[in-house]
Amino acid sequence: MQPHADRAAPQGAWYRQPVAWLGVLVFVASIAGCIWIIAVGHRHADVPVATPAHGTVFGVPTSTLREAAPAHPRSTP
Repeated sequence: MQPHADRAAPQGAWYRQPVAWLGVLVFVASIAGCIWIIAVGHRHADVPVATPAHGTVFGVPTSTLREAAPAHPRSTP
């Protein structure tokens, strides 16, 4: 009689599957990579890029409609 036979893990347990450990390894590596990218990005300032004088970047206007609209005088009651 085997005293620990009922506590033995079955052959198909998830922790005996190499693919499961590979998945855990890839997940942990991706989380560590995300944290590393955030830490490196936090250290470096995002400096403004010089744009052409005509006010567009890749054909998209850089000014907002509020800046381009004429100012309306306020009427006093």
